[in-house]
Amino acid sequence: MIEFRGAGPAEFTERLETVIDIYAAAMNPPEEQINGRKTIMRNHATYPHFQCHFAELRDSSVSSPLTVGFAYGFHGAPGQWWHDVVYRAVTDRLGREAANAWLGNAFELAEIHVHPDYHGKGIGRAMIRTICAGRPERSAVLSTHDQPTAARHLYASMGFTDLLTRFVFPGGHEDYAIMGRPLPLT
Repeated sequence: MIEFRGAGPAEFTERLETVIDIYAAAMNPPEEQINGRKTIMRNHATYPHFQCHFAELRDSSVSSPLTVGFAYGFHGAPGQWWHDVVYRAVTDRLGREAANAWLGNAFELAEIHVHPDYHGKGIGRAMIRTICAGRPERSAVLSTHDQPTAARHLYASMGFTDLLTRFVFPGGHEDYAIMGRPLPLT
């Protein structure tokens, strides 16, 4: 049975090795990027209204649950790298009014990952619903690879729409889609 359990910044930071293991299994990044991801994730835990949920497999034959996924986010604000880069890009392409509407009071879903052994079981969808429940922001925003991936399909099926496509982050080379949807989720 999968259960979803909230965790604050301290527990998230304590469990960063487990988080990174799931991230690496799901994303298969180059080894040299792992330490940088750890630093970024540790820093995210200091952001305002940080919230994390772990997806845990509970089995009566095992004393402690197996963590099979995690999702976290926070209130986006000026001065945060992703927020500022995306805000400028949305302003350039859609105008300041659209940027303020989507990013002026947004819950930024920074990471959503399920271990590949547990894909296709509704865990990602349930984590997004769980982490967004009760959030006071008017929108949820995220970035994902701009390809027809399972993740992109999941977000679209949950009502996330493209704000930007073929977006390349500074210093990067891959195309991303920036997606958003109003809160609350229905």
